[in-house]
Amino acid sequence: MDLSKYDVVIKRHAFMRALERGVHPDLIEAALQKGRVERFGKHGIKFVSKGSKRTIVCIGEIAGSTIKIITVEEGN
Repeated sequence: MDLSKYDVVIKRHAFMRALERGVHPDLIEAALQKGRVERFGKHGIKFVSKGSKRTIVCIGEIAGSTIKIITVEEGN
């Protein structure tokens, strides 16, 4: 999937929850740029970035030419 066609927007709620969960903004950015992209459902998209100590998962939806990141969580 070519992500250069899309504008990526991180919602304020997702950013605040990520900070509460201890996920640094640099990790979010790395997950969006270098993470594995998985599509699910009709408009769902998931970015998964595996690290040596933890996995960062960014879940979003595609709306036109924009990808809206709805939540950021820590996987296992």
